[in-house]
Amino acid sequence: MDITDFYDTFFEEAEELLADMERHLLELDVDDPDVEQLNAIFRAAHSIKGGAGTFGFDVLQQTTHLFENLLDHARRGELTLRRDIVDTFLETKDMLHDQLDAYRNDDEPDRAAFERICRTLQQLALEEIGQALDGAEGAEGTSPEPEPSASERSSSSDDASSPAPDAGNGAAADDGRLVVSLLGVGDKDRELLVDELEQLGEIQSRDGDASCYRVTLETSVSREDIEAVMCFIIEPAQLRIEAAVVETAAPAASSDAPAEEAPPARPAAAEATGGSSASGAPGGSGQSKPSNKPKAKAKSGGESSSIRVAVDKVDQIINLVGELIITQSMLDQTVSELEDVNHAGLNNGLNLLRRNARDLQEAVMSVRMVPMDYVFSRYPRLVRDLAGKLDKEVELVTEGESTELDKSLTERIIDPLTHLVRNSLDHGLESPEAREAVGKPRTGRLTLSAQHQGGNILIEVSDDGAGLDRDRILAKARSNDLPVSESMSDDEVWQLIFAPGFSTAQEVSDVSGRGVGMDVVKRNIQNMGGHVEIASVTGQGTTTRIVLPLTLAILDGMSIKVGCEVFILPLSAVLESLQPDKRDLYAMAGDDVVLKVRDEYLPVVPVNEALDVTGARTELDETIAVIVQGEGRRYALLVDELIGQQQVVVKNLETNYRKVPGVSAATILGDGSVALILDIADLHRLNRTKKEARRGQHSGDVPTPHPKEVEPS
Repeated sequence: MDITDFYDTFFEEAEELLADMERHLLELDVDDPDVEQLNAIFRAAHSIKGGAGTFGFDVLQQTTHLFENLLDHARRGELTLRRDIVDTFLETKDMLHDQLDAYRNDDEPDRAAFERICRTLQQLALEEIGQALDGAEGAEGTSPEPEPSASERSSSSDDASSPAPDAGNGAAADDGRLVVSLLGVGDKDRELLVDELEQLGEIQSRDGDASCYRVTLETSVSREDIEAVMCFIIEPAQLRIEAAVVETAAPAASSDAPAEEAPPARPAAAEATGGSSASGAPGGSGQSKPSNKPKAKAKSGGESSSIRVAVDKVDQIINLVGELIITQSMLDQTVSELEDVNHAGLNNGLNLLRRNARDLQEAVMSVRMVPMDYVFSRYPRLVRDLAGKLDKEVELVTEGESTELDKSLTERIIDPLTHLVRNSLDHGLESPEAREAVGKPRTGRLTLSAQHQGGNILIEVSDDGAGLDRDRILAKARSNDLPVSESMSDDEVWQLIFAPGFSTAQEVSDVSGRGVGMDVVKRNIQNMGGHVEIASVTGQGTTTRIVLPLTLAILDGMSIKVGCEVFILPLSAVLESLQPDKRDLYAMAGDDVVLKVRDEYLPVVPVNEALDVTGARTELDETIAVIVQGEGRRYALLVDELIGQQQVVVKNLETNYRKVPGVSAATILGDGSVALILDIADLHRLNRTKKEARRGQHSGDVPTPHPKEVEPS
């Protein structure tokens, strides 16, 4: 078996371990640290170190070894934690992440950075516990040996799998005999594991059954290296490694072990999670009696409850499901054109196909859904670091972490959310002194929340800060030559902050103030088919709401007809449809027209004029007004007729053709023709642009029998 086949698995698992490590470090109460959290952080470092040693990633192994030594002192109570120490641990975690990225890209880790972090950890050990850490050979006075290439690492890994006197970081039992127990491992995996053990030493005996299979191994390889190899095939809970002779006196600890003995009262939960039952220290010196109990209930047959699948494979399945839905629409279209003859069997079969296709689509789409915790988990660290830089006290609250969103959208929402969080911290929340002066608690509150609403997901960034300053925004807008007036509503004023180059910050800092970002936030959200809304109350805070579709692959749409063309409106944007009355139509200054709907004046967008469709109905009483919402505003689209609701597969028009104004994407209808999916807000902008171009040439195209100017509410 080529050990390089497991590189990707190691990188993925190491990323998850580093994420868990950061989460526990951020949650850690330095005044009363939770032993379980310290154990979890230690185990994460220990697992990464074991894997790095197995694959020959020496810099990563040495850094993690120093780090886990410090963590071992912390969990034993020998290192008193402070905020600055946790900051150092977080910095080390970042360095491990950089080293991991370097190995993933087949590059060499930054040696200067490696030596610096090693010196920092050593200095911390000398100052806090009065002794140096073991295992810093590569950082003290000499540079580490050049890292081998991927092919060299492969060959060296194969060589390392044979017995060697000093293999690994810890010492084996006195006589080099270990009992490796495989708990609940299937026959196929068990034989594979036994073959691997034969490469690590000489098998003395083996016996047992599927529930517990014991292999006695004579080897000079450390327990942690054996564990690292085994755990790439089975779960840690399915493995137990014990010294063959447990009653012998414990030898002197190797120089590589971070501690001479395990904590006297180590919690059982900590043992249950570790890969080896001998000791919490990486060296596994065998000074504490190994447990004879399985650490967790073994999975039957060694099967895991989850598998790792490449996103490309999932995307391929989704594309095939999309094609299936298009084929089903074509069948529906064909059947609807058949002569009026009883086809009960055919109709029943099509109904069953439609239902099964819908269930299949929902099941496949759910595979791409990931919880919002994937996004929210990135911000505790950002808030902690930024609050410290700004000298502010901030409490971060997250709600709706289990709300699911398409994975492709979660990747793209991270940057806009990051900018909104930074803005709230810098501009929204006041300093502790300013908050106390107005009767607020010193600690500001920043809330990230997510929830489903129909076919959309609502993501909110809220703070209890000072709120937006209307007068200040208007003044800045005037200085930027933006068209503003005092009669503008609050919602319209708040939208001004999304203008390019707009910033009300008094000073430019490395956090914000350059006027770059909010316009990019809005544009990125719009590119994902969503929009941004802002609500603010002076003295109470600001809430920024992002509304996104759950997925960009398939959507429920409303088919409309204009002339001979068929267009699709996102069903989530459609509010109602009605027959317009000429008496409710009003002309405004600038050739704009609004429709009065229950005391609300909505901008009218004739789709045929905006998209230059010929042969469309022009008489108002022959058209239908579809009331839609886009970017927080409502519009009245004039169309010829409503065809009906249907599920459509979204095809990226920009990738396959080019960007078309007023259009977000395209789809294939049941008859094989292409229909454009309309972008509501962009369609309104396109209509205004064309009206300005036609102004003075085609006045009076829209029937307005009694035009009068009105002020929209």
